[in-house]
Amino acid sequence: MSADTNTFQNLPEGSLKVLQLTDCHLYADTSRCLLGMNTQETLNLVSAMALEQLGTPDMILATGDLVHDASETGYRRLRKQFAGFGAPTFCLPGNHDIPEIMDRLLNQDGVSTIPSTQQGNWSLIFLDSTIPKEPGGHLDESQLELLKDELQKHPDKHTLVCMHHHPIPVDSAWMDSMALNNPEPLFELLAKHKQVKGILCGHIHQEFERNYHNLLLLGSPSTCIQFISGQDKFGLADNPPGYRWLALLPDGEIRSGVELLPEMPEGLEFNSSGY
Repeated sequence: MSADTNTFQNLPEGSLKVLQLTDCHLYADTSRCLLGMNTQETLNLVSAMALEQLGTPDMILATGDLVHDASETGYRRLRKQFAGFGAPTFCLPGNHDIPEIMDRLLNQDGVSTIPSTQQGNWSLIFLDSTIPKEPGGHLDESQLELLKDELQKHPDKHTLVCMHHHPIPVDSAWMDSMALNNPEPLFELLAKHKQVKGILCGHIHQEFERNYHNLLLLGSPSTCIQFISGQDKFGLADNPPGYRWLALLPDGEIRSGVELLPEMPEGLEFNSSGY
């Protein structure tokens, strides 16, 4: 489904309209580029397109790798930008972020790093899957306990679990080496709570959708660079930056899709071997 065909129109009453922006990779210096891509400019373009196509959503989910250099300047500027979107914005850390700085700077003006929110028939749980100074992910005991507690507190609400790292392989060996390294306790816990409908992640810089253990698993394009899917080694795709939209229906159904900029911004260094 395309967002320009009124994605959020004609939804059942009580549906939640959600915009996901992920892997923005901003810098303190707005002129800096990631592999030739000006990440501030692409975030501006993607967010403007999303708000034009979707209108103001009920919430925005920013699922990690928000500020590439983890600078206070970058987080402050991002908070100001998110605040201007007019929707509650929930921020999760990625491996390039520093959660402590996020907690200090991203908790005002409608922007927050709280671990969960409940709206309508839905509960959304936000987990920190980061390992300090490591690219891969892990859910430590405190995060698994948080998840367990939230699920027990809201057994009557459909639930979407959000984290940065992907919990199952996406069939790219180099990227899967940086996946969540302990998915077993996560899925064991979720299997005990049938209200969980899906898992949303960032990190992979590509569209991904799979049904796994009766859960809908979603991965999303970055607001800047994209990775080639199904490839053993690092490679940049020629797909433009984009976003994911989600409609969370009151009966537990999740509708979702991805929208990309109509044109590829100039400057991407396709011969790069990593970053």
